[in-house]
Amino acid sequence: MKAAITATAKYLPDDILSNQDLEKILDTSDEWIRTRTGISERRILKDPEKATSFLCSQVAERIIEKRGISAEEIDLIIVATMTPDMIFPSTACLVQKNIGASNAWAFDLSGACSGFLFALNTGSQFIAAGTHRKVLVIGGEKMSSVMDYTDRNTCVLFGDGAAGVLLEPAKDENHGMLDAKLHADGRGGEHLYMQGGGSRHPATHETVDGRMHYLHQDGKQVFKSAVTAMADIAVEIMERNNLVADDVSYLIPHQANKRIIQATAERMGIDMAKVAINIDKYGNTSAATIPICIAELDEARKLQPENNLILVSFGAGYTWGGIYLKWQ
Repeated sequence: MKAAITATAKYLPDDILSNQDLEKILDTSDEWIRTRTGISERRILKDPEKATSFLCSQVAERIIEKRGISAEEIDLIIVATMTPDMIFPSTACLVQKNIGASNAWAFDLSGACSGFLFALNTGSQFIAAGTHRKVLVIGGEKMSSVMDYTDRNTCVLFGDGAAGVLLEPAKDENHGMLDAKLHADGRGGEHLYMQGGGSRHPATHETVDGRMHYLHQDGKQVFKSAVTAMADIAVEIMERNNLVADDVSYLIPHQANKRIIQATAERMGIDMAKVAINIDKYGNTSAATIPICIAELDEARKLQPENNLILVSFGAGYTWGGIYLKWQ
């Protein structure tokens, strides 16, 4: 039994942080940011009382409404995030409470920017096993909570947002999730990380003073690795499923950098008109980027039955992967 996406939704905070806003607090410029990343603005959840669970709960409620079901029908909630509200309870449990999904169990999955693909593949296994009928898979991040807004190399890249999908049994075995290839290489951890807040470096005056609770990135090294990994996995997914460029309806890539996206499309041999891009509006929302793209394509009614979609990502860990699904 294959798992298919039957509903989508996204939620972006109202507040916009533009490149011009960053020019006022950093030694940077709109032109520098746009030419190197493709980003013009990003959304920020400013309310200190609201966190990732708020973003994800908005998504869950919209999916339930669009599908015309009740929260009690949800069997499982998986939230992919690297910015949970707290270490425990899980953000997914907070979402379960917020939406009243009293019959669902719930857990978080940490795969950084690849988190949604990891969660989507995981959720599909419960459908395939025949033990679950309705699985909510959500990617959500409040990246502004781990940004050092004195570091111009990282804070210009990230924004806040969430999006997700409902997985249900596909109409037939030729639709839905058809293939997935996921990877991890812990040797990449030294290039993209946040040291503080875990059991190794719990919060102290020293960790706060040492700015250890912010995201740190070796931009050049991560860029180099991401270009290779995303392009390679995209081509591998095509080859594994005997697809050529004309067969691909949409490439839906992680929105980390426009140049990485363009390199991936070029390697696949597909036109940029078939590539989902919204990095200019939202920046890098980590685990939320791919489901936001899916939701936007769905809202615009661009996704049609039989469309072949290839999803690819790369993130901290290192983690990366690709998924092939046929829209139903």
